[in-house]
Amino acid sequence: PLTQSSIETHTAAVAVAHRNLPALICGILLIVTVASGNVLVCLSVYLEKALKTTTNYFIVSLAFADLLLAVLVLPLFVYAEFQGGVWTLNVLMCDGLMTMDVMLCTASIFNLCAISVDRFIAVSVPLNYNRKHVDHRQLVLLSATWLLALAVASPVIFGINNVPDRDPSACKLEDNNYVVYSSVCSFFIPCPIMVLLYFGVFRGLKRWEETRKVKLRSSIEACRKLQHAAVSTTLPPLAAAIPGPLPMALPRVIERDLAQSRLDDTDDDMQQEIPYPRQYRENSVPTVTFSHQLHGKKRAKINKRERKAMRVLPVVVGCFLFCWTPFFVVHTTRALCLTCHIPPGLMSTVTWLGYVNSALNPIIYTIFNTEFKKFFKKFFRAGC
Repeated sequence: PLTQSSIETHTAAVAVAHRNLPALICGILLIVTVASGNVLVCLSVYLEKALKTTTNYFIVSLAFADLLLAVLVLPLFVYAEFQGGVWTLNVLMCDGLMTMDVMLCTASIFNLCAISVDRFIAVSVPLNYNRKHVDHRQLVLLSATWLLALAVASPVIFGINNVPDRDPSACKLEDNNYVVYSSVCSFFIPCPIMVLLYFGVFRGLKRWEETRKVKLRSSIEACRKLQHAAVSTTLPPLAAAIPGPLPMALPRVIERDLAQSRLDDTDDDMQQEIPYPRQYRENSVPTVTFSHQLHGKKRAKINKRERKAMRVLPVVVGCFLFCWTPFFVVHTTRALCLTCHIPPGLMSTVTWLGYVNSALNPIIYTIFNTEFKKFFKKFFRAGC
């Protein structure tokens, strides 16, 4: 017959056999990657002047949500996975974990939604958009993302998870109605809004590019007319002193600017004069200035750095949807279809995939954003 000690030894052996060591190793790597990557994103915007833009302040808010996820949620999630999916801590800690999980995931997607709203405003009404400092409207957006995320997660704090016959060995959202409610508020409503706003942003950018090219061509034509007038009326004796015919075509540097659209790609400290080739400067051909025209268009333009930031954001949104859509579909299906069998392995896989998204955003910034890439390189060189 089995003694009490042998039973305890057998139970301990079974518990050890069910521990998931690969989940522990992958989880530690994920925590380190998420934490270090998002800390770097926050530091880069804080330390680098070129990254202090309103769009990047929203990105910092998103990185802060991912950082909190790495500190407050992932360690307990990884511990539960290491225990084979069995929750061995008390239910109060489980409720705290569920609250933070819902709030931070919701904050991430609301931050992405706020970024899309901010980008839509920047493209739709550029004259009224403040690119250098966070204004009242942007502060409201940033605050609303966190307050709404807290509101979605608050029912867990107030005990909605305390259902009858609750299994203390499983840490999950227990109320199926709340699962559907939180999924709709956190994912199924914001995502279509975000996609539609980005569609509007890129349509607006396309129209802006076409308008910019038309205005640039008009400026070039005005430059040509002034050139002809300067040569034919104000400086007639100079033409005879120049060997060969005076070149009447637009200077090559301006043609290059037209081809590459450089005039609107520079920052706000754009040169007030368009430079002329050497033969024009030596023969005292007057330099044509556009200071008055440029001054009127400074605030309305969307500069090169801002357009680059806009190109990164759809990649961030695409990765978010790829990582979190399976989780919310499976999560909602389990709540709505009580007879459907959702394998625990599938639920665990889609949850891991969702958390991996928090490690992807800093990598996306590094690959697609030149300013972030420069800071990261400088930071690692200084560290080495």
